[in-house]
Amino acid sequence: MNYLKISLGIFIALSVTRFIPHPPNFTSLIALSFYIPIIFGLKFIPALILCFILTDFFIGFHTVSLFTWGSVALIGLISVHFNNGILNRFFGVFSGCLVFYIISNFGVWSLGGYGYNFSGLLNCYILAIPFFGYTLISSLFFSTIIETFCKFFKVKNFVFTSRSS
Repeated sequence: MNYLKISLGIFIALSVTRFIPHPPNFTSLIALSFYIPIIFGLKFIPALILCFILTDFFIGFHTVSLFTWGSVALIGLISVHFNNGILNRFFGVFSGCLVFYIISNFGVWSLGGYGYNFSGLLNCYILAIPFFGYTLISSLFFSTIIETFCKFFKVKNFVFTSRSS
């Protein structure tokens, strides 16, 4: 039952930021993909992807959906390796943005609109830089909200200070 309640909460959090008007790629997706496995465990990655698929159902599927869903899964899997302090988590979120940028734009390039050569690949990534900017800004924005919430409610899965060696 808790799994269902938490999954519903993920769906609501993701839906709100995807359904209201926003700049391209300015959603809570990367932040949620990163923090949900840290807070609730890796077992919630399928729920996160299902929520992403459900919101895509309403917004509309696109030709690189499998690439974006795959990047969400990968971000979730790597997130648990960045939970030893707030700075490390923010670095992890930045890394998640890079993972999303690299994988999703490779999917865009693989469709052939830019040509199947190095020049086309490079062009695809260059033209996607503004979208990366929105992804980065929104991910840091929503991560700050999540960090503040977790600090305020003393979430036990978080290490709030950097560990010293």
